[in-house]
Amino acid sequence: MLNLPPLTLDKAIAVMDMGLRTVFSPAVSSRPYPPTSPAVDLTERERKHAAALMRINHVGEVCAQALYSGQALVSRDPANVEALKQASREEVDHLAWCEQRIQELGGRKSLLNPLWYGASFGMGITAGLLGDKWNLGFLAETEHQVSAHLQSHLQELPAHDVASKAIVTQMKEDEEHHALTAEQLGGAKLPAPVKLAMRLASKVMTRTAYHL
Repeated sequence: MLNLPPLTLDKAIAVMDMGLRTVFSPAVSSRPYPPTSPAVDLTERERKHAAALMRINHVGEVCAQALYSGQALVSRDPANVEALKQASREEVDHLAWCEQRIQELGGRKSLLNPLWYGASFGMGITAGLLGDKWNLGFLAETEHQVSAHLQSHLQELPAHDVASKAIVTQMKEDEEHHALTAEQLGGAKLPAPVKLAMRLASKVMTRTAYHL
């Protein structure tokens, strides 16, 4: 029988509030907006491409909020719950930065954000039910894959889009820190087939979010 933490009314309300705020409300950053250089002019093609890439990154942060919420809900170790909550707070900054940059580029957020959130919340619950070492291992692997994805965006963004690159660079640094924290807390290395499945799911998400 699973030894799960009790699901109180307060927890249920907090989970629902997190989902609604993530999907429907503008995020508010607790840290300064990374871009510090004056904006540069982009061609229409560059602007649309950069906006689509930042939309993908925004979707990734929506998914991260859902994952952390689901994982924290069923985690048994208070230290792990706090680590997940701290990572989630930093990811809110990412949400706000991506949303602001999308607006600056004249783009829009993904139309499928409610779907991305719901699917990711379910994945977080599933990872959490497997036990804390696998829960943390899933978190670490997710962050490693996100970091690699962000590195690819640094190469894909227009060379002179310094604003988007500043945001992505800071996000990448935070994701790598989250992965290291999860590993230090005892996260297990995931089996190769699980890592592959995660990469394939990520490809479906990124290709869809680029357009929708």
